[in-house]
Amino acid sequence: MQLAWGYAPVLVIGAAVEHGVFDQLADGPKTRAGLVAATGASDRGLRILLDALVGQSLLQREGEHYTLTAESAAFLVRGRPGYRGGFFLHHSTQLLPQWMELTQVVRTGKPTARTNRETDGGAHFAGFVESLFPGSYPAAKALAAHLQLAEATTPVSVVDLGAGSGVWGIALAEASSQVLVRAVDWPEVLEITRQIAKRHQLEDRLTCVPGDLFQADYGQDHHVAILGHILHSEGPDRIRQLLARTFAALRPGGVLAIQEFLPNDERTGPPLPLLFAVNMLVNTEAGGTYTFAEISGWLAEVGFVRPRLLEVPAVSPLILADKPGA
Repeated sequence: MQLAWGYAPVLVIGAAVEHGVFDQLADGPKTRAGLVAATGASDRGLRILLDALVGQSLLQREGEHYTLTAESAAFLVRGRPGYRGGFFLHHSTQLLPQWMELTQVVRTGKPTARTNRETDGGAHFAGFVESLFPGSYPAAKALAAHLQLAEATTPVSVVDLGAGSGVWGIALAEASSQVLVRAVDWPEVLEITRQIAKRHQLEDRLTCVPGDLFQADYGQDHHVAILGHILHSEGPDRIRQLLARTFAALRPGGVLAIQEFLPNDERTGPPLPLLFAVNMLVNTEAGGTYTFAEISGWLAEVGFVRPRLLEVPAVSPLILADKPGA
């Protein structure tokens, strides 16, 4: 029963986010009548939705009043640092309709969309990349600490490939005023990147380069390159091309950091990376999730050395690798 109803919490949370339920409770308890008046939702609809949210421990009810829980207060109120409401809307409005075609996709092997191509992917990613920022920010901060950027006394050049929300470059730039970031992504997505960088008062240290990752100018002589949740959109051949372009953009002794959903080498778990591979089946022509052994092999093929894992507060550890020389 839990598996069969697994879709329900996503849709319940998405509906609550769209109706502003959590936002309306941010300043204190309200009755159902008060929420009906504030949101414009129907009394019957809101009554049942609120019950479901209480059952999911995302709201509390005391008498006639509803209040936020610690989780909903932290992650589902717009404007708060950990806000993830857009992530649930991404699933309910963008991903689930595509997943409804899974039977046909498995039969044909052809995706319902090609979100790794600008024609389909530009607007797709621009619509939700901001909601991904809180999920990667702790890992990006951990990478900055590992690289000891706070101790930098000379300029550090970072190229953030498929920058999205800009979370990786922003976190590294926050660690040191010496960090300069070159963000590469599709034009529609970079509009979001710029907005978020400005919010963090870092727009003056961000250079945006619009274009496809297989054609755009990465620049050269970078100290750090980031591929944050990018490889899963591609198959092995294009991954090799992407890694080779990244290798060429780094200076000798430079480091590449990759974040991905990593299944174990036997591909028996964890569940999330294996389910995310299905998402790539639905949304890309050749993408999937890859093991550390597979990614390490591709890194070695293009010249990287010392592939290793760095534990960070994220769904999977980071993969780090170096360009030889110093």
